[in-house]
Amino acid sequence: MSMRKQRPGYLSYLLRVWQTGSKGDAVWRVSLENPFTGERRGFASLQDMLAFLRVQIDNAGQVDQGEQEGQL
Repeated sequence: MSMRKQRPGYLSYLLRVWQTGSKGDAVWRVSLENPFTGERRGFASLQDMLAFLRVQIDNAGQVDQGEQEGQL
C-alpha cells in the first residue's frame, strides 16, 4: 500500500459497515481506514464514528488555518 502524504484541507477514509449478531440482537459495526496511512479504526456505533470524524475535521481545520496564516 502506498504511503502518500495527505494534502491539507482533505480527509479521505474507506468506510466499512457490517452487521453482527442474530436477528433479535443484531448490531451494526463501523470501521474507517485511512488510505494514506493504512490505519484502520473500528467503532461500536455510528455515533462513535461521527464523534471521531468531528474531531478529525476540527483538527484538520486548525492545521490548515495555521498553515494559511503562516503564508501571509
